[in-house]
Amino acid sequence: MSLKLNMQEIKRLNNSAIRAMEQTVDALQTEVRTAQVMPYDNGDMQNNDTFAETSVRGHEIESRLITGSVQARRLYYHPEYNFQTVNNPNAGGKWLEPWIDGEKKDFAQTTFNTLYKKEVERGDA
Repeated sequence: MSLKLNMQEIKRLNNSAIRAMEQTVDALQTEVRTAQVMPYDNGDMQNNDTFAETSVRGHEIESRLITGSVQARRLYYHPEYNFQTVNNPNAGGKWLEPWIDGEKKDFAQTTFNTLYKKEVERGDA
């Protein structure tokens, strides 16, 4: 018995997974912005200091939503702060929790599954 792998097809599927991961984290960023949950004064933290990043190491693909502003960590881990809600009515600490452990925890997996299927069906390398 012999097994012959179609390496070109495997590469195409891997590339589809990478594109789907990139699109998934972009969709998460849009979802967070639309939900208006991040603290927002002049919008720098949400609009300029939050970005998506995808990296590939060996067979692992990792996507992250990063907020790089200096105050992000302090604000995120202190939900007891009195956040202004003029610009973002749902602003508060731990703004990603609905997508991590809350009611939207399936968002990333469901979005990835949908986008991966579309990428595979598209058939590009």
